[in-house]
Amino acid sequence: MIVAHTNESEYRAFISNRKNEALQSRMIVMPVPYNLRVDDEVKIYEKLIKQSDLKDVHISPHALKTAAIFSVLTRLKQPKKQGVDLLKKLYLYNGQSVEGLKDTDVKELRHEYPDEGMSGLDPRYVINRISTALIRRDTTCINALDVLRAMKDGLDQHAAISKEDKERLLNLVAVARKEYDEMAKTEVQKAFVYSYEESAKTLLENYLDNVEAYCSWQKLKDPLTGEEIDPDEKLMRSIEEQIGISENAKKTFREEILIRISTYARRGKKFDYHSHERLREAIERKLFADLKDVVKITTSSKTPDAMQLKKINEVTARLIDEHGYCPVCANELLRYIGSLLNR
Repeated sequence: MIVAHTNESEYRAFISNRKNEALQSRMIVMPVPYNLRVDDEVKIYEKLIKQSDLKDVHISPHALKTAAIFSVLTRLKQPKKQGVDLLKKLYLYNGQSVEGLKDTDVKELRHEYPDEGMSGLDPRYVINRISTALIRRDTTCINALDVLRAMKDGLDQHAAISKEDKERLLNLVAVARKEYDEMAKTEVQKAFVYSYEESAKTLLENYLDNVEAYCSWQKLKDPLTGEEIDPDEKLMRSIEEQIGISENAKKTFREEILIRISTYARRGKKFDYHSHERLREAIERKLFADLKDVVKITTSSKTPDAMQLKKINEVTARLIDEHGYCPVCANELLRYIGSLLNR
């Protein structure tokens, strides 16, 4: 028995040669697609980096995940299912919950294209581009934007990429960049909000109290005066609008939250800030929206005053101590967020 491996184009060339007909009937072909899970793709990069000259380089948080999002997107095929785009498909394949979709939808999506993953960019391309980014910058640290820029530039040098493919891949770079922007904003938000988890927990509990009263047609007690008051519609909408919940859809969304809480209770599990993906996102965005002006002023000021400078130093220290940044990429992140908020 001979075990061998090759890429698909070489295999196609082999079987198209009539001189190899005698071998074809004796072969058992096993297609091995590229990985389609973002989290696993990151592990592949980490393994390859440890085996390379990059092992001593500091790679900024989210850089490898952003690269993984882009490379996995290149391997996915456009879903036929209504209401599902490539990004939703990517998150579903990664085991993350996507509102309105179930586990059965994942199976349906996988059955749409049996050969999915047999094309797209490979992990070696990403590692090579990270190496290029490092050499070009002449630094000991690279971030997500460096990696995306290097991969974008590398498309011109990739012999197997056609003009049409290049346009599609450039669009996917933009999608990955947008996802990184959201991750970066959340990271800075967490660093700016002292005791972030406590702030999120307090806001969540306040929201849930009001949602429960709203759905059961009850009133709440004012914590200061003790008088009965209507549910705080302004508070609930300020959170729900962060994720695009319309006025007509608010009742359904709130009932869905209560059903999730009830399901958790029956299973003996506690419903918390991380128990509902879209609600978690809404809470984070609301906290960031409330802080936006503070963050904007602090990060974009060319000549910060003493208070702003103190805040910047505190946030930088938190990014380094709690989130895995180094002084270089922490400062770059704050400058980048400042530029985003000024657009």
